[in-house]
Amino acid sequence: MPEHMGRYWLMIATLGLVWGSTFLVIELALQGITPVWLTAGRIVCAALVMGCIWGARGFRLFHGAPNWPIIATLGLTSTVLPFLLISWGQQYITSGFTGVAMAGTGLMVLPLAHFLIPGERMSLRRFIGFLIGFLGVALLIGTQAFDSTGAAHEPLGRAACLGAAACYATSSILTRRLPPVDPVGLAAVLLCLGALLILPLALILEGAPPLPDHQTLFWIALLGLLPTAAGNFLRILVIRGAGPTFMSLTSYQVPIWSVLLGALFLAEPLPATLLLALGLILSGVCISQWGALTRMFTPKTKRA
Repeated sequence: MPEHMGRYWLMIATLGLVWGSTFLVIELALQGITPVWLTAGRIVCAALVMGCIWGARGFRLFHGAPNWPIIATLGLTSTVLPFLLISWGQQYITSGFTGVAMAGTGLMVLPLAHFLIPGERMSLRRFIGFLIGFLGVALLIGTQAFDSTGAAHEPLGRAACLGAAACYATSSILTRRLPPVDPVGLAAVLLCLGALLILPLALILEGAPPLPDHQTLFWIALLGLLPTAAGNFLRILVIRGAGPTFMSLTSYQVPIWSVLLGALFLAEPLPATLLLALGLILSGVCISQWGALTRMFTPKTKRA
């Protein structure tokens, strides 16, 4: 683990808050636009923002030999495919199931990191911690996570969200395995590749783009700027600095913020199991990241 772990804890806390509000915004945006064009809109918006920042920094990217095959794969698995799967899947399933599916990312990362990332071995303590955290998420969301919507395509919608979680797990591993790279340049390139992939796909699947109203355009811009542009940049920083297993802790925070924000802005009732669920999630985080926590709060003189 890197020395300055405090900033990485702050980053994943920020990502948990930002991504925890994303599913609500997606549902609002889908009232005025089709799912594939929603995906295209948020990626193009984010690509324009990050592309301008990247250009202002001199278009720096690799510090050594480039690895374009991994970059191309990341462009698909970190943006286009998961965004598309979530936007399409949420038409047929409950938002609760989406939250549980995203929490499963941490459990998917563990075996991948064990075999593919040096120093990220899947110890029993780490596995137990992630499992406890996942149980906390399931308890927090409650029975609505597994309620049926009755939609004909509900099984496919659930498979789509699980596929999105697998995409995030895979892209985390690939991001860590890249050679030395500029994080701003990497975020910009991935989003630009995503834009190039999604635009023709949207035309093929849904025809010419609809003309959204001002409110829908606002939701698209919000999705593009915060969870897509800023979120992808922070995600790359965390994965490159602290590793994919540490990054996967974000997936346990997302449902917490989703429930709390729903109660705050939509007057949704808080579940009676909230405190117990939070206790399980925090316990799971502490168990899985015990080494990182102790190093962060131990003075350097004692470590020496």
